[in-house]
Amino acid sequence: MQETIKISQKNSSLILDLKELWSFRELLYFLTLRDIKVRYKQTAIGIIWAILQPVLTTAIFTVIFSSFAKFESVDIPYPLFALSGLLIWLFVNTAITSASNSLIGHVNLVTKVYFPRLIVPFSAAFAGLVDLIICLALLLGLMLYYGVPISGQIVFAPLFILLATILALSLGTLFSALNVRFRDVKHALPFALQIWMFSSAIFFPLNSLSEKWRFWLSFNPLIGILEGFRSSIFGSAFDWRSIAISISVTLTLFVVSIFVFKQLEDDFADLI
Repeated sequence: MQETIKISQKNSSLILDLKELWSFRELLYFLTLRDIKVRYKQTAIGIIWAILQPVLTTAIFTVIFSSFAKFESVDIPYPLFALSGLLIWLFVNTAITSASNSLIGHVNLVTKVYFPRLIVPFSAAFAGLVDLIICLALLLGLMLYYGVPISGQIVFAPLFILLATILALSLGTLFSALNVRFRDVKHALPFALQIWMFSSAIFFPLNSLSEKWRFWLSFNPLIGILEGFRSSIFGSAFDWRSIAISISVTLTLFVVSIFVFKQLEDDFADLI
């Protein structure tokens, strides 16, 4: 008699089964590797795009904000200030965008094979780390060019990169689930991300704003991440208030995202 195995979801929608995710770590690795290869497949200059985009964007905004708008970035050259914020933003933006479309892009895998569905948006988000590492090397090279010393506080930089990764995973996971049910997400998300970029102090120093605006903008989780990352790289004082708010908001978003994903997970195969 043939044995029938029934696969069902755990009772609690809040459970993040780390043991199960770990058992499927090879699938996570291969899906991440696949996303990295697909991104630059059949491109003329390949991975150089990872450098070209931040360099050209930094150059454009250096002309606009440094020359015309007269934004000053305290003790460091403006191109370094802009690039340090841009490389974190490009990673978060790319990771969220890729993750939000990941379930729709893996229809055959999601509908025919059992595995933790969280692996799909997670792998799409992790693929963006390669570009981030390349941009970090570029930033350190430009610091040497401008004669800006590398601070000992740089040991804290991975913590803010980790925080940026958790933020990207949170929103990428959330929108990947919502995108399955509401196809408006793919149209609305690029516009929302563009607004988020201009409100995240990427191209202008936060101290150019009034105390009131700095307080309210600090509830944007990317603000504390950017300020903490810049302080780590350039050796300036940490803004602990904005960092604490960013950590709190990011962890809250992560919990909410996992909850929503688990609530909608059972319907993915039917809706896709």
